Amino acid sequence: MTTPFVHLRVHSEFSLVDGLIRLKPLIKAAVEQGTPALALTDEANLFALVKYYTGAQGAGLKPLIGSDLWLANPHDEEHPYRLTLLAMDATGYRNLTELISRGWVEGQRQGRALLERSWVMAQSEGLIALSGGREGDIGRHLLSDHHAEARALLDEWNAAFPGRYYLELTRTGRALEEECVHLSVDLAVETQTPVVATNDVRFLEREDFWAHETRVAIGEGKALDDPRRERHYTEEQYLKTPEEMAELFSDIPEALENSVMIAARCNVDVRLGEIFLPEYGIPEGMTQEEFFRKISHDGLTERLDFLYPAERYPRDGAEYAEIDARYRKRLDFELDIILQMGFPGYFLIVMDFIQWAKDNDVPVGPGRGSGAGSLVAYAQKITDLDPLEYDLLFERFLNPERVSMPDFDVDFCMEKRDRVIEYVAERYGRNAVSQIVTFGTMAAKAVVRDVARAQGKPYSLGDKLSKLIPFEVGMTLGKAIEDEPQLKEFLEADEEAQEIWEMALKLEGITRGTGKHAGGVVIAPTKLTDFSPLLCDEDGSGLRVQYDKNDIEDAGLVKFDFLGLRTLTIIDWAVEMVDKVRAARGEEPLNIDAIPLDDVPTFDMLKKAETTAVFQLESRGMKELIKRLLPDSLEDMIALVALFRPGPLQSGMVDDFINRKHGRAEISYPHPDYQHELLKPVLEPTYGIILYQEQVMQIAQVMAGYSLGQADMLRRAMGKKKPEEMAKQRAGFMEGCAENGIDKDLAGNIFDLVEKFAGYGFNKSHSAAYALVSYQTAWLKAHYPGPFMAAVLSTEMDNLDKVVPLIEECRSLGLTVTPPNVNVGGYKFTVDAEGRVIYGLGAIRGVGEGPIGAIVEAREAEGDFRDLFDFCRRVDPQRMNKRTLEALIRAGALDNLGPSRAVLAASLDDALKAAAQSQTNQNLGMMDMFGEAFANEPDDDAADAYADYRRVRDWSDKERLAGEKDTLGLYLTGHPIDEYEHELSRFVSTRIVDLKPSREPQRVAGLVVGFAP
Repeated sequence: MTTPFVHLRVHSEFSLVDGLIRLKPLIKAAVEQGTPALALTDEANLFALVKYYTGAQGAGLKPLIGSDLWLANPHDEEHPYRLTLLAMDATGYRNLTELISRGWVEGQRQGRALLERSWVMAQSEGLIALSGGREGDIGRHLLSDHHAEARALLDEWNAAFPGRYYLELTRTGRALEEECVHLSVDLAVETQTPVVATNDVRFLEREDFWAHETRVAIGEGKALDDPRRERHYTEEQYLKTPEEMAELFSDIPEALENSVMIAARCNVDVRLGEIFLPEYGIPEGMTQEEFFRKISHDGLTERLDFLYPAERYPRDGAEYAEIDARYRKRLDFELDIILQMGFPGYFLIVMDFIQWAKDNDVPVGPGRGSGAGSLVAYAQKITDLDPLEYDLLFERFLNPERVSMPDFDVDFCMEKRDRVIEYVAERYGRNAVSQIVTFGTMAAKAVVRDVARAQGKPYSLGDKLSKLIPFEVGMTLGKAIEDEPQLKEFLEADEEAQEIWEMALKLEGITRGTGKHAGGVVIAPTKLTDFSPLLCDEDGSGLRVQYDKNDIEDAGLVKFDFLGLRTLTIIDWAVEMVDKVRAARGEEPLNIDAIPLDDVPTFDMLKKAETTAVFQLESRGMKELIKRLLPDSLEDMIALVALFRPGPLQSGMVDDFINRKHGRAEISYPHPDYQHELLKPVLEPTYGIILYQEQVMQIAQVMAGYSLGQADMLRRAMGKKKPEEMAKQRAGFMEGCAENGIDKDLAGNIFDLVEKFAGYGFNKSHSAAYALVSYQTAWLKAHYPGPFMAAVLSTEMDNLDKVVPLIEECRSLGLTVTPPNVNVGGYKFTVDAEGRVIYGLGAIRGVGEGPIGAIVEAREAEGDFRDLFDFCRRVDPQRMNKRTLEALIRAGALDNLGPSRAVLAASLDDALKAAAQSQTNQNLGMMDMFGEAFANEPDDDAADAYADYRRVRDWSDKERLAGEKDTLGLYLTGHPIDEYEHELSRFVSTRIVDLKPSREPQRVAGLVVGFAP
């Protein structure tokens, strides 16, 4: 018979620096040991709760919820006390989540969550406390011979946790542990306080000790043999069997029995799988359904007024009546499903924050993912693409036959996205809104380097081993050794490398640290801690729930995606500049959402593949595809996004698509040998090619009579390629075709073809939404190249590798790019009245936001700067030093303030002295008769400010260009090779940028500016 014992203190890999146990092996081991329950008590977190709770319940193991916490030590800040809390019921669970959250938000020190004893005592209801053994406050006082203080503390704990406070006993071979056990037992007898045995488990098996030590050393950034590294753990801290624990505590059997009693007292029912949405305020006198239907129909009316204006489609005419009926039928169909599935609140919340964004000058994308297939979303202005116009399917987004949360991924301008999140926090409550945690793991390349460092191996060895691992997404150590023969040979030949490798295999994939989800935001109906503990950075920022994006939905919270898209920032900045150009011409501001989608100049530019900086169309491979496809409609652009992926490119689908489009191959629906007239309407937009997932669904609908919900299940099954499921789907498809009188062989052949192409199929809703953004950027480039390129350069100014080719693109477009100018623009690139692109001051090395802000403020206060003396006098010297001024001169930003950069540099010291003197005089109240602080700078417009400096030697071209290279990262007003242009032109046949595949030898010339390793 198994000795009764339950482990109540266990750290998993989610303790991040001092736990090594993976959850599935932990659950398996506990079940095999015959233990009835097990507590997971990761340090100050419940990161693993959902995974552990569902996994343990599925295996028949009772999951106990708890956490190891640190209590602030008023006597020694560096050594806080340990306390373990276990939740008994729903109240205890909420108190635990609130205490953990408070530790991070209010008590965090040096990356560790600290709780005040008073906080714990005030929220003790529903919790069981374990004293922490030799690391707890009572244990420390006992070991330091402060027995009276220990007794007083115990009285306080027993008062706060009546019958729920246990003195914890451990025997893992650590210093002073046995002494603490004896002292604790004596105190327990004296005070009638129960004791409980734990093993403070950190790894699964005894053999894992050194792997755990290595993990700890990596977390501490120290080598294993570093004499300064504290040794906190022993090889006894593994998941001992109940029999081993019984032998260890044979002299204190009640300590084992109490572990089982505690497990019996803990009965938390975590509500998983339910959905808890925040309330959206409904106008008085209306139900949620009435309001939802009304705003949807009203919104559709607005959309139809734009799509089908009354002057062209009379509202009393038959044509408009048919259009209106078609849209209303689809809308009501969607509304019925959304209401039936219980999701109107989700739509209303998304509609609310998107409308706020649009009303507050925050650019929002037209849609992303399958959400663009919803007409309700289009009517509510959540998306901006008409799903009927582009044959987008609602069931691809929300399938009534497979209940799952809708998921709108919403793109916002990167610069302004946080304003929308801030609005949501204000609207729904700051204690109900947060972002979501992510977990980083020890990946193949990094873990090898980390282990080498921890083992004290030479850096060169870890570096070489890491570099032999192929750089590929999802690469593992096991796959690396299969794919890379050199790696295998190196490991066989080097014993130290083999030691690194063996340890790295044990640590690979272990959770290493936390991060923040790129766009996920949780909005809870009540305070977040009713559902999950919180985590934050030490300064209080970066608040996030402790469940990741997969677990958060299981916990009942709904994730809303607030994604930052740089392209929307580009469009926003470009339109801002365009509006200034249009205002100067007396034109209305540009509405980028109302531009014509069949613009000839835009498609002419696209056909020439002049798509540098055009969203999604700028790569070399895409440009080659564009040259072959020659897109002439938005449908073609939608297809481009879907075609430019490895599957279609490698399958021959792309060649077939292009040949059919240009009449070089017969268009069949879908194949010359087996086609059916029912498929023509489905496949006509793609010349008979099955390109989109939505087409797979429509084929099943028209041929086999599937509902689109059933067809979505077919699409999913084809994506997973499970033989049993596919056999079942094939039978259903064949049966449906037979009922529609379709030949058996034809049905089988079409099913096979659909199955083949389903693997390549792309979500058309996503492709269409992103194609629209691509088109908008292409339209801006075709019609307003200056503002567009200035906006693109502004978003890339920190990335010189991108700025250089973008400057070249400006020149190829016939745009003049001038040096930065302190009298024009500011931090970002901009355009002047003549349409020239002015280099952004923020792109100058050594000139930050502070100096630029000072320049702009001074210019706005008193107008343009006249000369360098005027500039130095007016710009705040607290934000502008001599080094910054030198960088401005060398970059050409002060060219319009003096005759040459050499003269400006020569006069700089005197200009600074004059400015300082002027400031001093002003501070002393020494003013001239006109009320100006007098100084030695020229003040008369007619005076020559540079009379004393004009004779200095002018900078050579090389000096001037070197200054630009140092400050801007590139040559702007020329190039060092220019002086050789005449000689080179006699024997160079082409420019490097113009090189094309050719059998003829080509001669080029260039200047070496750097070496790549």
